Amino acid sequence: MNKGIYIATLESHSGKSMISLGLMRTLLGKMVKVGYFRPIINDTSNGEKDNHIDTVLSYFNLNIPYEDTFAFTRSEVIQKRNEGRSGEIIDTIITKYKRLEEEFDFILVEGSDFSGEGSVFEFDVNVVIAKNLGIPVIIVVSGQFKSWEELLGNQQMAYRAFKDKEVQVIAMVSNKIQEENLEPAIKNMRGFLPEEVGVFAIPLIDTLNNPTLKEIVKVLDGEVLFGHDFLDNQTGNFGVGAMQLRNYLTTLKNESLVITPGDRADIILGALQANISSNYPRISGIILTGGLRPEESILKLIEGLSDIVPIISVQEGTFAVTNKVGAIKSNIYADSIQKIQTTISIFERYVSFDPLVEKLTNYNPQGITPRMFQYGLVKRARQSKKHIVLPEGTDQRILAAAKRLIDMDLVELTLLGNFDAIQKTIAKIALDIDLSKVHIVEPVNSPNFQDYAETFYELRKHKGVNMDMAKDRMSDVSYYGTMMIYKGHADGMVSGAAHTTQHTILPALQFIKTKPNVSVVSSVFFMCLEDRVSVFGDCAINPNPTAEELAEITISSAESALAFGIEPKIAMLSYSSGTSGKGEDVDRVREATEIVKRRRPDLKIEGPIQYDAAVDISVGKSKLPESEVAGQANVLIFPDLNTGNNTYKAVQRETGALAIGPMLQGLNKPVNDLSRGCTVADVYNTVILTAIQAQGI
Repeated sequence: MNKGIYIATLESHSGKSMISLGLMRTLLGKMVKVGYFRPIINDTSNGEKDNHIDTVLSYFNLNIPYEDTFAFTRSEVIQKRNEGRSGEIIDTIITKYKRLEEEFDFILVEGSDFSGEGSVFEFDVNVVIAKNLGIPVIIVVSGQFKSWEELLGNQQMAYRAFKDKEVQVIAMVSNKIQEENLEPAIKNMRGFLPEEVGVFAIPLIDTLNNPTLKEIVKVLDGEVLFGHDFLDNQTGNFGVGAMQLRNYLTTLKNESLVITPGDRADIILGALQANISSNYPRISGIILTGGLRPEESILKLIEGLSDIVPIISVQEGTFAVTNKVGAIKSNIYADSIQKIQTTISIFERYVSFDPLVEKLTNYNPQGITPRMFQYGLVKRARQSKKHIVLPEGTDQRILAAAKRLIDMDLVELTLLGNFDAIQKTIAKIALDIDLSKVHIVEPVNSPNFQDYAETFYELRKHKGVNMDMAKDRMSDVSYYGTMMIYKGHADGMVSGAAHTTQHTILPALQFIKTKPNVSVVSSVFFMCLEDRVSVFGDCAINPNPTAEELAEITISSAESALAFGIEPKIAMLSYSSGTSGKGEDVDRVREATEIVKRRRPDLKIEGPIQYDAAVDISVGKSKLPESEVAGQANVLIFPDLNTGNNTYKAVQRETGALAIGPMLQGLNKPVNDLSRGCTVADVYNTVILTAIQAQGI
């Protein structure tokens, strides 16, 4: 079985790193252990790591020693070639690759970068390496600054070079193509490539080509005066502030980099004021040239305006600085999280390697890993986009997650809250979010407000609710968001970042209500451990469930697991295993287990059982040797909220596991509750879960 893919290019700055990041994301969604290898890396200095390797290992948290991920530096290869030791180069590369092949299910191999001395022979070297490793190739060719004839000629030459060496080419990617030329680019490749070779075209994305302020500081050897925390800001266009302020303001565009002599206080203050004005676009940063700095009084004024705008002082003159900034070739670094996520999002939008990878690997893993699980979530959410309402529209975490969700085109979103307040929060955290892709609704000013209030009144008047009370409820974001779902104006809701669990789910209990034959609303967490995903329930809703309620929670949790691709093996947790324990608590678990067996004889279930016996194969077999669940459980049902909530948090904190959820079970329409200590990743993952629930799982 083939265990590797080689990514090769003809030139520097082809966008090869986008293919590596996107393909690594795809591979990790399909198999347990994926390795990464670069036969030849650029020379580094002062103990620095190769940027490509550092980015991939860091972002995907790959457990590979750095020294195992490459064979040679560029200068080492040149020296060995000059000494007539080319055979040694290939032997070492094969040896290091085969070591990784023994340890990993699949290896992503990234070819060299074509920069610096020795680049003239690099393409041939990459062909020879791929041939000797015995793995197929993806060819990446940049269309930037090329005519159609040049692009086509490069592609045909590259394909023939690999074909002549009998290296299988499984795909060709035309990168950095103008948007309107994507279809012609695909047609041109298809004109000379066999049908079995995949062809893809990716547009030129300006935000990926533009350097960050951090890159500019490094190239210019600048000193950061303000905005240290925002050096990841990406620049758009850049221009010199040499004219009068009134004229310069008209030249500002979104993400403009302002380059001006350090004594031009008018330009500096004017640009900063424009940045916080709704009438002008956002700027990414300010470069002060000539080694000049504003006077102390001006610096004091700047300090109050520049929290989110990096201001950098450089020694060189304006003309030289402008030329140097224009010549910077932007890269992706390990800490460029936003840029990495954008890169992967673009890859997934324009490239579909799934069929090729499945055909290539013919791999059928046992169980499901966290990366497989998360990859599957994203893929399923994208298959049928759902409309999710987020009531806490001014929360910074909600907005950051919203940006990531819309950038990846996963859901339709409505944010509840005042538009100006949301804009101010976005400006405060320097979030580059396209609000034209998000619905923003302020409940009391909504055209649906009166209708929602009347509907709530009709639904709850038997409980003594009058119209004034109904309007008061509909002015509450949790009630308004829930009513959007009830009326079919949204498919699901995620809240709780700033509200209690009761505040979030009470409206749903009042008029969304539970599914037929379900009397208990419960919750599960998907616990993404190092090598598996387990379902924990109920860790958020029911304090002390009865045996009947515990049985219902168990059945709902098993169905949730199955719906998300996890074949349920259920452990009913207690302080004893099998028949050894006595007492009210263990008897309740034993009774719940029997109820589940009667109602759902198709489910694999064991209970009562202790946690270690449920998840550790050696302990499980020693305590319950005949059990088909002991030691293999992936759905763990806790006897009460106290045990469940503390256990999931202990596992999360002590192992570094990602806890996705809680996901509520049993409601007619999905409403999910966040913890008030949630992270941006928690919000992002919970919205995706909610969208998939809304698809009717």
